[in-house]
Amino acid sequence: MPLTSDPAVTGDPPAGPAATTRPVPRRAGPPGADDDPADLKVVPVRHPWRWAGVAVTAVLLAQFAHGLITNPAWEWGVFARFFANGTILKSVGTTLQLTVYGTALGFALGLVLALMRLSASPFLRWVAFGYIWAFRSIPLIVQLLFWFNLAYLYKRLDFGIPFGPGLFHFDTMGLVGAMGAAVLGLALHQAAYAAEIVRAGVQAVDAGQLEAAAALGLPRARRLRRIVLPQAMRSILPNATNEVISLFKGTSIVSVMAIGELFYQVQVVYGRNGRVVPLLMVATAWYILLTTVLSVLQHYVERHYAKGAAR
Repeated sequence: MPLTSDPAVTGDPPAGPAATTRPVPRRAGPPGADDDPADLKVVPVRHPWRWAGVAVTAVLLAQFAHGLITNPAWEWGVFARFFANGTILKSVGTTLQLTVYGTALGFALGLVLALMRLSASPFLRWVAFGYIWAFRSIPLIVQLLFWFNLAYLYKRLDFGIPFGPGLFHFDTMGLVGAMGAAVLGLALHQAAYAAEIVRAGVQAVDAGQLEAAAALGLPRARRLRRIVLPQAMRSILPNATNEVISLFKGTSIVSVMAIGELFYQVQVVYGRNGRVVPLLMVATAWYILLTTVLSVLQHYVERHYAKGAAR
């Protein structure tokens, strides 16, 4: 041994080729931490109660469908005979007419009321608030009956100087018929709810958008039409569609004025032939069909106004 070699130190690794084959101790950790991920067995999470819920729901739906098909009390033959009957189709048209008129007039007036609620004038704000409070508080059927009996409340209407002599007048006996009273009542009632929907949608638009539009020198009306309303429509549309669907089904309440809408006409038919259940199913099927069409239209309109919203 050379005289210059140092003595071996306890714990030093041996020199030479043996040092390269010495196993390296593993770090302390959970079992399998150093295993190859490709060799691991993936076990999916089991949801036994979820599958139990699915099975119970499927059985209930199957029983319900089986009862609809096999129970003779539903009288599907009578349903098929009256579903596309001329009288029923005419009543469906009347229902759609009431819905379109009530929606158009209601949301037009609702937009004005919403702008009044957002006005800087306390008087306009309180007038709009009073209208919304009153028409949301009074039941729709009461409003319809008030307008239907307008001739009883006011014999004639005078036009002239306020609180002064009238220049001309006309009787109210034939002024508002059953259809006019229904449209007027539905529109005024709808306007109270439409005003709050539009106001909430406008307030959902970031105030910075208005500030930027004002900085560009855009007129106030153009800011509202081109900047605020297109963005507010994203918040307005879902609630507005719900209101339209509610109005569509709510037209059945005008049957108290003997207007030949869908539900009233179904009542007339089953009052004659006694087939109550199949005729009610006719009305139900038409309501479901037209509500589905409205929902599909809502989807496409929402997709149009959502352009640029998702990144």
